[in-house]
Amino acid sequence: MSDPALDDDLGALRAGAARWVAMPLGEKRALLRGVRAATLAVASDWVAAACAIKDVDPRSPAAGEEWSSGPYALITMTSALEKTLKLLEKGRSPLDEVEVTGAPGGRIAVKAFPYLPKDVVLTGYEAHVWLRPGLDLDAVRAGVARALRDPEREPRVTAVLGAGNVTGIAALDVLSALFAEASAVIVKLNPLKSRLADALSSAFAPLIDLDLVRITTGDADLGQALVHHALVDAVHITGSRATHDAIVFGSDDDAERRRQADERLMTKPITSELGGVGPAIVIPDDDWTDDECDAVARDLATQRLHNSGFNCVATQIVIIPAHWSRADDFVDALRDSLRDAPARRAYYPGASGRQLEAITAHPDASVLGGDPEAPRTLVDHLDSANADEHLFTTEAFGPVIGIVRLPAPPDPGSYLDAAVTFCNDRLAGTLGAGIIAHPRTIDQLGDRFEWAVAQLRYGTIGVNSWVGPIFGMPAATWGAYPGHTVHEIGSGIGVVHNALLLDPDHVERTVGRGPWQAWPTPLWFVDNRTAHVTARRLTRFAGIDSWAIAAPLGAAAVDSYRKG
Repeated sequence: MSDPALDDDLGALRAGAARWVAMPLGEKRALLRGVRAATLAVASDWVAAACAIKDVDPRSPAAGEEWSSGPYALITMTSALEKTLKLLEKGRSPLDEVEVTGAPGGRIAVKAFPYLPKDVVLTGYEAHVWLRPGLDLDAVRAGVARALRDPEREPRVTAVLGAGNVTGIAALDVLSALFAEASAVIVKLNPLKSRLADALSSAFAPLIDLDLVRITTGDADLGQALVHHALVDAVHITGSRATHDAIVFGSDDDAERRRQADERLMTKPITSELGGVGPAIVIPDDDWTDDECDAVARDLATQRLHNSGFNCVATQIVIIPAHWSRADDFVDALRDSLRDAPARRAYYPGASGRQLEAITAHPDASVLGGDPEAPRTLVDHLDSANADEHLFTTEAFGPVIGIVRLPAPPDPGSYLDAAVTFCNDRLAGTLGAGIIAHPRTIDQLGDRFEWAVAQLRYGTIGVNSWVGPIFGMPAATWGAYPGHTVHEIGSGIGVVHNALLLDPDHVERTVGRGPWQAWPTPLWFVDNRTAHVTARRLTRFAGIDSWAIAAPLGAAAVDSYRKG
């Protein structure tokens, strides 16, 4: 049955899409400035709504997560895209402004962070987008902003089915569709995020007024109506494999047969980010100090507990060498860090059932406090040879973490090779992975380390950095490792963010690197005591274009950061 209001919205977006294709780059760039100003104006309301959804005190450090992954993320994305468009207006390429180097296997690597002057707030971190083997630089340059630069491109409308966990995801997906795909966008917010509709509508008002964006709320029936509507040309979803497959193949008794036969009920192009089981490979040595062991454990606790554990970027499996003499001490330190982290409510639906599945499969697991409905859980001594291990095949999407003590030769190179093979062959998904190693170990491994990174089949890899902050780097890409298909969807298809506007079909992965033992406490750490103050100040710093006004705000943010 037709929905007249939906028909009207999509008709308006179709007309807006035609204007968008013809709009000069300068006008598009001005709209980015408008969205940035509107987002800054509504940022406090956005964060207040996000905190209410998650039962977070907006005056507590946990609110820093909502500032940094919500309005701050959208503001920095508008700035990065504006820089790219300004270069394109001048007949130049964003590749003229960044370092272009090589990576193993003849790959081209494009430096994506830092990209903006204000990226100085994350000193010590960098990221490169690795492109697929076989590309030459001329082809890469020709692919930049291909859709946005095509005046003959057919107008199109993309339906974005928003995530239920991180509030900035749907907002960033809007900009990806507009600028990477040259498409107008209609967003259906996850029902959990419906109270964000007013804030997001205010942030995108400059685009909504031109019929380029619509923000909608509703249930699964609205989602089905959207993806099957004749005026919707493409779909992007952030969620689970089950939701993706229900859209494409249905949810009746015949759905699995259709999936295996690749008989689609929804035949439109669909891109997706669907999570997975995220690993962190720890490459220790016996010279690690107690402080270094504790610092790595504290980092890993954040990688699991950030956003109460409801992150597709979360670390679920920690791999350490079985022969390591300090393995027990390290696991004890991780257990303590999980137990001592500030309490948070397990707000996401189904968390209790998912945690119960882990406990049922592993009755000897350590239960470490937190929300009694879905307490923090650590499972040690997982069998790396068990292909049916629940925590290897199923994303827990909650505060559950497993430890694999991997049997491997004692030298770090052989152990790293074995750990990469384990991740590739045993763990579900290809979204994000981490490697933690002392710089002396990385230096010792030399080229073998870089080749191990190349062999690790994940769309984002963090070296001495959780993949979470790499997700927030606007010119980096985010998405699963290439190779999934609609009927074997894994962690998804396509990339988002990508403010350099590289051709998505050219992208293989992003590799980010951070400092060993970061100081002061990184903003995203769950035990950062000033995260809410720092993130609020950083949002204002990023959102104000005048350096004369922004500079004191940046200095104040750095000051609170150092106290974290």
